[in-house]
Amino acid sequence: MGVNTGIKVKDIMVEEVASVTVPGTRSGLLNLCKESYISGAPVVKDGKVIGVVTRQDLLKKPNESQIALMMSRDPITISSGASIEEAANVILTNKIRRLPVVMDKKLVGLLSVADIAREIAKMGYKMPIGDYVGLTTMAVWDNTPISVAGRIMELAGVKAVPVLNSKLELVGLMTDRDLINAAVIEEATEDSDLSLGSDEDKWTWEGMRDTMKIYYNVSKIKLPDNVVRDIMVKNVVTATRNSGVSECAEKMGKNRFDQLPVVALNGKLTGIIRDRDLLNVLV
Repeated sequence: MGVNTGIKVKDIMVEEVASVTVPGTRSGLLNLCKESYISGAPVVKDGKVIGVVTRQDLLKKPNESQIALMMSRDPITISSGASIEEAANVILTNKIRRLPVVMDKKLVGLLSVADIAREIAKMGYKMPIGDYVGLTTMAVWDNTPISVAGRIMELAGVKAVPVLNSKLELVGLMTDRDLINAAVIEEATEDSDLSLGSDEDKWTWEGMRDTMKIYYNVSKIKLPDNVVRDIMVKNVVTATRNSGVSECAEKMGKNRFDQLPVVALNGKLTGIIRDRDLLNVLV
């Protein structure tokens, strides 16, 4: 369905953008994600956007410590005068979550999927979300070790998984944010595992062991020896396939979620609706 809302990128973009610069390290990105409650940031050099780095890059490139080696270079950008329909189309076509807004290559703002979804929440779209729910859904058992669930999410390329108990009941949701926030920083001034040749800034990830350990400098980031139920979101907000698009967008915005588990009338999980899926109403 093609629409023309008349809304421009400049009307809804974030102007005060949390960004990282090069040279920079993954520890700085980790702190930024936690402190600013974000999942990624533009990479800036001399005021110009040269890349984008995300929380997922922390998980996917464990052997890199420098932002320049983790970021995606030559990011797709958009101008502040573009329409949100154009922005939605760019985001969906390129399967990205955020668009740096530039003027003469200089960073002037940031537009995310969540920003557009918040506008959709105001538009009163009552069409059901059923047509926009993905064909596949991944879930994990609530007794799965955190490290194993994290590895499953990495392999599947997903940012969140519904959590089921042994009775196949939906009991929670775990996101990559929960995974990273569960990390515990432990000072380790003397540890033979930190002997990484000439470059002590590298991180190593023992991803297939029960406990994942990520090392940088003289500090150690470790996921606790817990199971998914210990860190998952337990009060899960859900939707049904008959829920309206704007209604779901409003739920996501109010609770700062980027997805909602979709359940049947009996409460059983049937799918996931993501905020990016809702952007389809605009294109």
